[in-house]
Amino acid sequence: MSTAQEEPFDLLVRRMTWEADDVLSVELVSPDGKPLPDWAPGAHIDLYAGDQVRQYSLCGDPADTTSYRVAVLKSPESRGGSSFVHSELRPGATLTVRGPRNHFALADADAYVFVAGGIGVTPLLTQAREAGARGKPWQLWYAGRSRSTMAFGEELAALAAHGGTVELRPKDETGRMDLRHILGRLPDGAHVYCCGPQALMDGALEVCAELGIADRLHVERFAAGVAAPAPEGGETSFEVECVRSGRTVTVGPDESIVDVLDDAGIHVDASCREGVCGTCEIGVLDGVVDHRDFLLSPAEQEAGDVMMICVSRCASKRLVLDV
Repeated sequence: MSTAQEEPFDLLVRRMTWEADDVLSVELVSPDGKPLPDWAPGAHIDLYAGDQVRQYSLCGDPADTTSYRVAVLKSPESRGGSSFVHSELRPGATLTVRGPRNHFALADADAYVFVAGGIGVTPLLTQAREAGARGKPWQLWYAGRSRSTMAFGEELAALAAHGGTVELRPKDETGRMDLRHILGRLPDGAHVYCCGPQALMDGALEVCAELGIADRLHVERFAAGVAAPAPEGGETSFEVECVRSGRTVTVGPDESIVDVLDDAGIHVDASCREGVCGTCEIGVLDGVVDHRDFLLSPAEQEAGDVMMICVSRCASKRLVLDV
């Protein structure tokens, strides 16, 4: 579950390093030298990049309370976030961040299999290190277009030298990574952690479902998947009671909860507005949630005690929220 620091704060860019073709790591420190908020493997921070807010996985050492490290791929489809980091950001600049937040925490398991595609290796790097620290067997399968595009190869090799295995699968050398081969021989009691392009995660979901091990798969998304169809008969209106604000609002069929609350003067930060980043997570005190996010696990959605109000709706007549 999320452990985000609610208020944004400023950090200083201490170092930027080329980790691979079009991949820059950014090391962030507190301007006044104070310790940074704690985090655990799988966590990410919101980074205010130019006029965009984007989520990047922390890929440094959680034991280091003096700095954060993220890695940013320069994407040709960038809406401003990655191009700002690559073209404008430089050491000595100040960046606004928020977090850390973690919906991809490492569960207790007998063993771990990590499946990475491209820049999706960033959260898995820290998780592999944690698996080794727990004394658990682990393997990491890492796919990329070519070796020159695959970041953190030396760090992964160093990790593997102290337990675990790392298998690199550059597409120009080995072809596509065979998920059925990898997941079809999963060690007993192992959990699978997957992060990367949408096609990779969809493939992992499909294979794990076929093998009957979907409950052991964990994925980290930074882009929305295929949205669930609208309910039969179309969307309906519902009421939202905001306990801390002392207000009750009506959300129409074509409105989102977060927009209606904002119009009512109840501001809740929302970054992606696609149900993937967790910024707008709110506690649910009563009512039945129609979850439409791509972040919460099936168990978390079933519990119904939190929701992402940018996309999720109400499956009853009324929701009571802790806002």
